Amino acid sequence: MEVAEIHDDMAQTDRLGVRVIDRLHQLMCGLHGHDTLLQFEQDRMFLRCQSCGHETPGWDLNEVPPSITTRVAEEHHRAVSRPHLIGERRIA
Repeated sequence: MEVAEIHDDMAQTDRLGVRVIDRLHQLMCGLHGHDTLLQFEQDRMFLRCQSCGHETPGWDLNEVPPSITTRVAEEHHRAVSRPHLIGERRIA
């Protein structure tokens, strides 16, 4: 056998081992549920399992968020920005 053939056989064995381990992770997730964490990409938010790598379809984040203004928030801002000042202090 040549060195190149031995290298190819080892690479195929390594790939088979990786696939077997991936399937075992998926089996464990099937039995116990995914270990999902919230992940962000440039224009996408999704859940990814940390054990097997499964990803949900997720949500697109390319929409402009709505701007919300309320009268209560404006009144609160005015009250906070203008504090009541005391002219004199009395000492008892």
